[in-house]
Amino acid sequence: MNIEHNESVIASATVKRSGTQNKSGWLYDLRRNTNLYLMVLPGLIGFIVFHYIPMYGIIIAFKQYDLVLGFMESPWVGFKHFQSFFNDPYAVRVIKNTLLLGFYSLLIGFWPPIILALLLNELTWKRWKKFFQSISYLPHFIAMVVVVGMMMDFLSINGVVNSVLLSMGFDKIAFFNESGYFRSLYIGSGIWQGIGWGSILYLAALTGIDPEQYEASYIDGASRLQRIWHISLPGMLPTITILLILHASDIINIGFEKVYLMTNPAIYEVGDVIQTYVYRRGIIDRNFSYATAVGLLNSAAAFLILYTANKASRALKQNSLW
Repeated sequence: MNIEHNESVIASATVKRSGTQNKSGWLYDLRRNTNLYLMVLPGLIGFIVFHYIPMYGIIIAFKQYDLVLGFMESPWVGFKHFQSFFNDPYAVRVIKNTLLLGFYSLLIGFWPPIILALLLNELTWKRWKKFFQSISYLPHFIAMVVVVGMMMDFLSINGVVNSVLLSMGFDKIAFFNESGYFRSLYIGSGIWQGIGWGSILYLAALTGIDPEQYEASYIDGASRLQRIWHISLPGMLPTITILLILHASDIINIGFEKVYLMTNPAIYEVGDVIQTYVYRRGIIDRNFSYATAVGLLNSAAAFLILYTANKASRALKQNSLW
């Protein structure tokens, strides 16, 4: 009887062990979280359909694409379009403009959301805090076309800004026809539109800091600036690092819409970037293969910058994406 009992105990333990092992498999996880995976499925399908499947069109960068012949029948030309871009006299200009505009935007525009989050975190009256949060979020929801239209109205020759300058004894300025003002207007309007929305993640990081650290600092007699420097900023550092890595590729990956709306031939000297150059050569001139080759170079450079920033962050023993 004891032998039979021991065998049954061993058998039941084996069944339980095998059941436990099965529960750690991907099939068990799929059955357990079926509803969650079904919720994710439409977004995943959409991402594959609109982002991955169209990538087969990259092959036209190595072909002389013809609308009649199509993707597969167009003749191969190898790296001809890549060589043509680097031999183009405008290549240096658009690369320089893209790098300068992206670098200045990151250097100047990355920190205002952090400063705003710190200032909002220091407000003790909740009503004022909610009021300033709402005011700072609103510009994010204004369409880019409307933002540029507002800038053109305010900064036109007969606009409000020039009227104020004229009343103060200064000459009128054609802001959108002088190249020296383009980068300032681009970066300044970007900060105004994104400062509130960009502060959301930093405010979330601040709420995750243990309140006991602030209480201990009060007891030790730390000033407000000391609390910000020694508690708030270190608590935000992981979020700052991750967002800085994500925004590093923006140095070369400038958005098309805003630059296109703000530029005109008079300021191409500083406002013509890779994205607007690709638009003119690809859509207006109908040189699809050439535009695809330049766009592929731009994407490869953006990935290289992102990879370098991530690796540098890991080398400094900070957080990283992978």
